[in-house]
Amino acid sequence: MLDLSRRFAYTEEHNMFRDTVRKVFAQHLEPFLDEHEKNGIVPREVWKAVGEAGLLCPTVKEENGGLGLDFGYCAVVGEEMAYLGSAAGFTLQSDITANYFERLGTAEQRAKYLPGMVTGDIITAIAMTEPGAGSDLQGIRTTAREDGGDYVINGSKTYITNGQNADVVIVVAKTDPAAGAKGTTLLLVEDGTPGFVKGRNLDKIGQHAADTSELFFEDVRVPKENVLGGVGRGFVHLMEELPQERLGIAVGGQAAAQRAFDEAVKFTKDRKAFGRTVFEFQNTKFTLADLAAELQVGWAHLDWALLRHLKGELTTTEASAAKLWHTELQWKAVDVALQLHGGAGYMNEYAIARLWRDARVTRIFGGTNEIMKEVISRGI
Repeated sequence: MLDLSRRFAYTEEHNMFRDTVRKVFAQHLEPFLDEHEKNGIVPREVWKAVGEAGLLCPTVKEENGGLGLDFGYCAVVGEEMAYLGSAAGFTLQSDITANYFERLGTAEQRAKYLPGMVTGDIITAIAMTEPGAGSDLQGIRTTAREDGGDYVINGSKTYITNGQNADVVIVVAKTDPAAGAKGTTLLLVEDGTPGFVKGRNLDKIGQHAADTSELFFEDVRVPKENVLGGVGRGFVHLMEELPQERLGIAVGGQAAAQRAFDEAVKFTKDRKAFGRTVFEFQNTKFTLADLAAELQVGWAHLDWALLRHLKGELTTTEASAAKLWHTELQWKAVDVALQLHGGAGYMNEYAIARLWRDARVTRIFGGTNEIMKEVISRGI
């Protein structure tokens, strides 16, 4: 269980909410982690249970069916999920797509989608990445051609979180291919739209419980009313959401690092070698001491970043630095913790194995950590 005694970003209300999160996850998520991993997807009934408990999209305003809370409540859910070791796609919906709908959506779009997103009846995805375009979103090739009162979408996307479960997808497409970034538009495509096909549930190294898919669009016709935000403003809209998206990744990275550390402490204090516990060896103690110091710094920095964001002051550069630092710490923590488990760490029956597998992608998604360094360097 995460130690909250030295945290300073959260209020008593946040802590009370966290108690609810833990109870709901203990009932609906934790007992089924292995099942979700095996099946490669979190069932819709779990989404419904989490939504009915008020844990999905807590920042959505009351007039749109939500609770109207601040991002700190999303962060609480993200921390508890990461510490638990679940790869469910709840945070993508709460931290990312909900903001797109609420900030950019028309009154009709907000009324149509947001209440269901809050309850878990509607599951969303955002389709940016393509086989030939990852961190460089200006390189996307999916097009949306204007045809009377519609747009006709052609192209493909890959590595799309919630891709199998998604009822509606925010698709990043070029409405004016000659205009570069200024020709990018966000369009809503619902499941079942003719020409929209969900491909296979991708076989990944880790995060097996997260359904991650290929999506294909062949002459997919959607009305112009399905434009989300402004025509030609898609790239700008994506950039506006980066601070919160990258902060959310940092939140999960820090909590997962703490879980890996806790698992290592528990294992080394229990496991004996050469007549004493593994923890008693100087190498073990010094290795864990080093991690403990970095975790202390990490939690202080994360709370600083959260407070900055809650005041609307966290910059893209700062969020990129947070994503970089906390995911690098996550990787160090899971790798060190696995090593301290010895051969047991390589066995899937131990939690550290899943934590290690799931950690590898966090330095890639949300913009690779090399891109984070590029972003940070521009502000130096």
